[in-house]
Order: sequence, then structure tokens, then C-alpha cells
Amino acid sequence: MRTSPEPQLSFVIPCLNEAPTLAATIRDCHRGGAATGLPYEILVADNGSSDGSVEIARLEGARVVAVPVRGYGAALRAGIQEARGSFVFMGDADSTYRFDQAPLFLEPLKNGADLVMGNRFQGTIEPGAMPFLHRYLGNPVLSLLGRILFGIEVGDFHCGLRAFRRNSIERLSLCSNGMEFASEMVIKASICDLCLKEIPTDLRPNPPSRRPHLRTWRDGWRHLKFMLSFSPRYAFLGLGSICLVTSLLLYLAYSAEIYVFTGTTSLLAASFLFFAACALISDYIVTRFFFARRYGSHVGRGGRLIDRLLNMRSGVDRLMRAAVFSLILGIVLIMIASTSYHNNPIPIRRISQVAFLASVALSISLFSYLAGAKISTLAAFQDREI
Repeated sequence: MRTSPEPQLSFVIPCLNEAPTLAATIRDCHRGGAATGLPYEILVADNGSSDGSVEIARLEGARVVAVPVRGYGAALRAGIQEARGSFVFMGDADSTYRFDQAPLFLEPLKNGADLVMGNRFQGTIEPGAMPFLHRYLGNPVLSLLGRILFGIEVGDFHCGLRAFRRNSIERLSLCSNGMEFASEMVIKASICDLCLKEIPTDLRPNPPSRRPHLRTWRDGWRHLKFMLSFSPRYAFLGLGSICLVTSLLLYLAYSAEIYVFTGTTSLLAASFLFFAACALISDYIVTRFFFARRYGSHVGRGGRLIDRLLNMRSGVDRLMRAAVFSLILGIVLIMIASTSYHNNPIPIRRISQVAFLASVALSISLFSYLAGAKISTLAAFQDREI
């Protein structure tokens, strides 16, 4: 069945100078589309090819969408936006993926799934199809991190062969332009509680003459950075908690004279640890708040606890009140410590304890103010009420 004016299935293929393999890929799509029995279309999202890829695509019966913004994600986003089918089947133009497996991918979608991903490790990876580092380090490690950070039971986090319901994916407001688009789709689908399924798929080797677009270390880092940005609990809270517990233990040891602390160096060290903890936890809250509001309101589940603590309407006011209260408390404690030092013959250790609490109060005041200012700035850029 050839392309139809009202397709139910859209094949979306990103393309940048893929002349040697594009024709074979499109023919594979035709075989897969015909096997589904559904009216289908083939879209080639061209990123500025200069090797005749556009002409080849049209000759093979595909519709070409010109995408001026460079990048794997930019091309796919444009292609998905132009797709007319209820189901979208995406994959690369290098003839490594099996588009003729379309019926296998569509079956879970027809049964209620929102996103169906291929798993190359459960299928057949032909010799030379996947570089050693990708097969035994990059993909397994990033997939494991995805399962740990987001609880996504996916064995091949970055397989590019995927089928999905177009309206479900459009709800995610995907925005990445680079290779991290693959991670963004899975992470946001999980955040939005979409139904994800995974099926085995095969991977064929690249033609020897083709130069891969993937850059191992650069793109791997972009994937990792994107994953951590959506999981500040692991990126910030763990380290912040360690610093907080350490500083509290030091303070208790200093107060109870469990260990001999002498001079001001120990106090400065404890203060520094506590300041670091406050900074990290403050950054965690603000970062988590920003992502919960920026993405949660668009893709579904947001941070309800954070919404209660830092509501858009009252959150900044609460932070500013906390900043003022902590500032006043810090000033009062400093005055008490100064007066006690000059007028009362009390041990210097007790005065140091009061001074330490004063420094904590002042640091909380500073970070509360900075957090409120950051939220105000972000909200202003988003044209949101605070």
C-alpha cells in the first residue's frame, strides 16, 4: 500500500547527507508499511543535505521536510510535527534499523501502549554493527542510570528505532536539538506516566563508506548531563546531605567537647561545611522547583511537595520572609556573642557556639534571598505570575 492522503502511520527519518543508504532505508519503510496494512507516509526530515539525498527521497516516494536547525533532535521534532499519522515510526537513515519490523512495533500501540522501543541487546547485533565502547560501556551504563534515576524498566535506553502515538508524544513538549533527544523522550514519557513497551530488534552494520554522525564522548556526556538535570535528587541532594550530616556532627562534637577543638580553625572548617551544605541543598530545591514547574506543568506529573513549599504565587514571598527572619536572628545572635565576649566572663567556647549559630542564620538568609531572586528571574523569563 503506497502513501495515502490520510495516513494512519508515519515513518519519520532524520537525514543529513545519507545518499548511499537513504534509498534502501525508504524501501525498507515501504515494506514495513505494506506489512501493517495501514495507509502510511514516509517523511524525510532533511537537515541541509548537499549530496542528493533530497532528490533520492522524493524519487523513492517520500515527503521531504526541510529543517534549517541542525541536529538529530531538531530534525525528528520537525518531522514529528509534520507527520499526519496517528502512529509514528522513527529511525535512522543509515539502513542499520529494521523498518520492516513495523507490524511488531505497532501491535503494542494498538493494545494501548504509548511508546514502543526497540532493544538491540535482545535482538541480533550483527558483527561490526555497534562499536565496542557503545556495546559494552556507553549503552549499558546509561541504560542502567536511566533505570536507577527514573525507575524506567528499559534495557536499551538509546535505541533509535521507536514507534509511538503521535498525540501522546506531542504532550511531552520535547525540545532537545541534539542526540540527547532520545533520552528526553524516554525520561519525559516516564514522568508523564506513559505506557512504555520494549521489543527485540536487530541492528545491521553501517556501510563502510558512511561516516557516523554520533560522537561517542561528546554525545555520551550530553546524554548523561541531560539525565542528571532531570534528577537533581541524585545530582545534588546526596552530596548536600553528606555535608549537612558532617557539619552537624562537627558542631555537636565541638559543643560537647567530645574531641579537642582548639583555636578558630575548627570553627571555620565547620562553618564552611555547613555553608556548602546550605548552598547545595538550596541549589537542589531551586533546580528541582524550576524543572517541576517548567516541565511538570507541560508534561503531566509535577513536584507536588515543592509546589506546596514554593508555590508560584507565594513561594518567593515565603523565601523572602525566611531571609528576613534569618537575617534578624543572625544579627541578634552576633550582638549576644559580642556583648557576652566584652561584658561576661563566660568561656570562649560558648561564645563560639553562638557565633556559629549566627553564621548559620546569616547563610540561610543569604541563600533564601538568592533562591527567591533566581525563581523571580526564571518566572519573568517564562512570563509567569509569582
